[in-house]
Amino acid sequence: MSTPLYRLKAEFFKTLGHPVRIRVLELLSERDHAVSEMLNEVGVEAAHLSQQLAVLRRAGLVTARREGSTVHYTLADPGVAELLRVARTILTGVLAGQAELLADLRAAGGSGDDAPVDAPVEAPDDVADEAGNKAGDKNDDGSGG
Repeated sequence: MSTPLYRLKAEFFKTLGHPVRIRVLELLSERDHAVSEMLNEVGVEAAHLSQQLAVLRRAGLVTARREGSTVHYTLADPGVAELLRVARTILTGVLAGQAELLADLRAAGGSGDDAPVDAPVEAPDDVADEAGNKAGDKNDDGSGG
């Protein structure tokens, strides 16, 4: 009996469920990288990066090629880069919606919950929409980004 597609998808997304693996895939979405280049960008120990690269290799998301003593990695499928772009778009929308909800809660003042709401919910600096606007940014006309 074959494994249902939803289970395969769940395993696929589990593979993506680590910040170092996501960062590696983001880097490889830009261009091929040597392991030494990724070490500088990812900021983890070599052994940890090696472990995460092995997970991505086993999942078939990246491929490695050796040139002398240097190992270069590349995305196995350009669809991975597209998936990361789609995830960024979704997150931008979610975070913008959360910022709007927080603004509504603040505007409502004390009506309802007695707990203070004082921590802003903002998109991280590196999350922007296709036009480069961060979640919550305003256009020149004052409308949302």
